[in-house]
This record gives sequence, C-alpha cells and structure tokens, in this order.
Amino acid sequence: MRPVMRPVLRPALVAFLLAAPAAAQDHSGHEGHAMPTDAAASTRAYIAANDAMHQGMAIEFTGDADIDFIKGMIPHHEGAVDMARIVLEHGADAEVRALAEAIIEAQEEEIAWMRAWLAAKGQ
Repeated sequence: MRPVMRPVLRPALVAFLLAAPAAAQDHSGHEGHAMPTDAAASTRAYIAANDAMHQGMAIEFTGDADIDFIKGMIPHHEGAVDMARIVLEHGADAEVRALAEAIIEAQEEEIAWMRAWLAAKGQ
C-alpha cells in the first residue's frame, strides 16, 4: 500500500515545503510554548499538541536519510491528526472541519504505511 496524497492537502503541502528551508535553519521555537494563564481551551490543546509533536520529532538519527525521514514524519503526521481533532472539538467553520476530517483520514493512512515500512526495514 502506498500513501495517498489527496488534492485537498496539496496547497498545504506546497506552503510547508516553501517554508521548510527557512524553518529548518532555526530550531529555537521548539523548546515548548509558555502556557498563557488566560488561554482558550483550544489554544491550550494546540500548544500541548505542538509541543508533543516537536518532542516526538527529536529522533535519534541513524544516518539513513530514508529511515530518518520516516521516523521524523510519523510524529509530524500524528501532530497534524492531533491538531485536526482539536479543530473538530472546538472549531465551527464547516470548511475547516471538512479539511480536518480529510487530514485525519489521510494522515492516519500515511502513518500506518510508514510504520509498516519501518517494520519491514527492521526498525
């Protein structure tokens, strides 16, 4: 089974890829966010999901670009699923909710594929 990229996700992927080179240069924002005392429930949930994603992406590198990519992408995709679930819990916009549902479906499928690929590689 190969991962499926749905057309609805492509604009977000393009935006990510365009921003990635600049973001890759600065890791200073990955120490975690301070939790504002008056933060909305959704903000608290996003901060927790973001912090967990970045912690999970701090993998032990193997020197194998393919394995390292997959190991880092699993928590990245899990973070996307977590954020999509937050918008389903707290969001109101029908289009954003539909996007969140599509992201959950696509990312969970890709996570399963990546885990199977790593298992096949003995990882």
